[in-house]
Amino acid sequence: RERRRTRGLFRPPRFDEDTVTVSTALLQYISFSEPPASAMAAEGFKIDWPPADASGGGGGGGGCCAPGQACDDGACDAPAPKLTKIHIAGWPGCGYFRKAKAALETLSVLFPDKYEIVTHESADREAYREFLFPLRDQMANSKANSHTSSPFVAMGEDFAAAPADCTYLGGCDAALDYARSLFGGPTAAPKPAASVADGYTPGNEYDYDLVVIGGGSGGLAASKEAAKILGDGGKVLVLDYVKPSPKGSKWGLGGTCVNVGCIPKKLMHQSSLIGELINEDARHFGWVSPASAAAAEGEGEAAPPQNVHQWDTMRSEVQSYIKGLNFKYKVSLRDAKVKYVNGLGEFAGEHQMKITTFKGKAKTPKEEIVTFARALVATGGRPTALSCPGGEHAISSDDLFSLDKSPGKTCIIGAGYVALECGGFLTALGCDTTIAVRSVLLRGFDRECCDKIGAFMAAKGTKFIHGATPSNIAPTADGKYEVTFTNGSTDVFDTVMAAAGRTADTAGLNLAAVGVEASPKNGKLQCVDEQTNVPYVYAIGDVLQGLPELTPVAIQAGIMLARRMFGGASEAMDYKNIATAVFTPIEYGAIGLSEEEAIEAYGEANLEVYHSEFVPLEWSLSPERETDTYSGFCKVICDKTANMNVVGMHYLGPNAGEVTQGYGVAMKKGFNFRDLSETVGIHPTTSEVFTTLTVTKSSGASAAAAGC
Repeated sequence: RERRRTRGLFRPPRFDEDTVTVSTALLQYISFSEPPASAMAAEGFKIDWPPADASGGGGGGGGCCAPGQACDDGACDAPAPKLTKIHIAGWPGCGYFRKAKAALETLSVLFPDKYEIVTHESADREAYREFLFPLRDQMANSKANSHTSSPFVAMGEDFAAAPADCTYLGGCDAALDYARSLFGGPTAAPKPAASVADGYTPGNEYDYDLVVIGGGSGGLAASKEAAKILGDGGKVLVLDYVKPSPKGSKWGLGGTCVNVGCIPKKLMHQSSLIGELINEDARHFGWVSPASAAAAEGEGEAAPPQNVHQWDTMRSEVQSYIKGLNFKYKVSLRDAKVKYVNGLGEFAGEHQMKITTFKGKAKTPKEEIVTFARALVATGGRPTALSCPGGEHAISSDDLFSLDKSPGKTCIIGAGYVALECGGFLTALGCDTTIAVRSVLLRGFDRECCDKIGAFMAAKGTKFIHGATPSNIAPTADGKYEVTFTNGSTDVFDTVMAAAGRTADTAGLNLAAVGVEASPKNGKLQCVDEQTNVPYVYAIGDVLQGLPELTPVAIQAGIMLARRMFGGASEAMDYKNIATAVFTPIEYGAIGLSEEEAIEAYGEANLEVYHSEFVPLEWSLSPERETDTYSGFCKVICDKTANMNVVGMHYLGPNAGEVTQGYGVAMKKGFNFRDLSETVGIHPTTSEVFTTLTVTKSSGASAAAAGC
């Protein structure tokens, strides 16, 4: 009957396994005063029960009372929790409207302190469109501007009075997906971006729909995604020009990661690992040179090592590989129909960009003004120069990977991941390396893990000067550098390298011409969901204040931003629980909170920390590894007040990036310690240690693993 009445517009739901699972869980929720968690877990149900309000309440009224108790009017002064308002507009003859409305209203019934559903119901299709069209046209989302079907779903305070302040969600399918996402695990539904209308209209008169300043990983990803969405009528421009480092180093298209960051760093780190395999492990696994084998059999004296490291060979191979990537990036832009200009971009006024190119051997500057509807700042950062006298003599990571010869005896200033990664592989490649540490290693990471990294590196030969920085760097007559430290000590080095932080490369963008505000301290931009204080100017990557400076973060943020700008999407970038790895001599992988951050967020009494020290099987035959003192390590940090949800994972050992990446999806979706311990591990691997953890810090028992 329903199908006939709506002329086939409404399709009755199919009761598949997921529907039955959720429906059964909802019936159980409604039938009990509290969620029967243990019974549901036994049946395999996993529902995202809304957490108790921050005030400690979980009751029926405003969240201020005990579970199962409702507030009497005026019984308490606790502030009402902030509701998520979801607006749904449509007309009653539309089956899709009724279906989406029923699903959303169920949320308000189950979680009255979380969701409020506001219905905008019109008499018929014509009245619905008369109501909707003037409102949707005021929204920032281009897909919302072209939405004609019923229903129309948005989030915000007052859709009827202030549609520009609301976020477009979509139609019936989007509403159901949103409701369904709340029951897919312990993670919340995707957060819609808080976009402000920027005046963009398709088919505009500007020269470009989008101009991207910066041809790094994030800028390239955003430009190609935008061009794909816009299609043949789209106009996307990428500007990229590498300003040489103070030492004159320069490179091609692709940004820091490809040219002077992740890629050459990982390759040189790999070179150091190969050296370890040759020097520490190979003979214990039966690999010896013919000369060494003959000497062992008494046929002659032992020959010197067959393998010595050649910096120039490694450098040449690494740089050749990078140049190949530079070419591939140009080709990918061409294939995506993105225009690429090797030039500097700077704002010249509202919706205006000045492009400066440098032609010929004389590099004669040529200027051009173009107009744009939207601009994206993706210029990344550059190493911060040393401020002490003689600081200009220091190289940086912009220079290290292209040095013609080995840096020799090296002093690295800094204690972040760049300093420790570079210091680690330089030591392994035979360089006498000293790292000057002002305060602590790897600030912001887990302290226990960082201390273990420092001890491991020191055992491998890297020297540390703690609590000191250079006060003066002076050239010597023989081409070296005498460094005086703030603790009064001095030493002479072949190379001094600055790795004491990075500064956003925004100084030359003339941001004032359009009113974009940047930090005077580090040049970074304070954005809301990648949108600056000037609505039509956006930013991603390392130029953003207070967000992870990681290549995959910039890529993901750029793609999602392009989809919001031109594809009608609304989902914001999620910067939480992002897996990362530090490629120090003992590699470090981390997801979520450090132990210190977890204590600050939850309180030490509310945490359980599982940990283990283990010997990776591949290290077990080599006495040189000193595994009795320097072993692998992992720990999992759990919230005891929330079903032992995992809030942090940390790993020290081989292949940390691969191990940690494997748990990235689980952390993003949310899981608890039981989920982890019930996972069958792959044997023998280091990653399986996470699935066999039993020792807690609170027990006081040894974390050393026994057996295989």
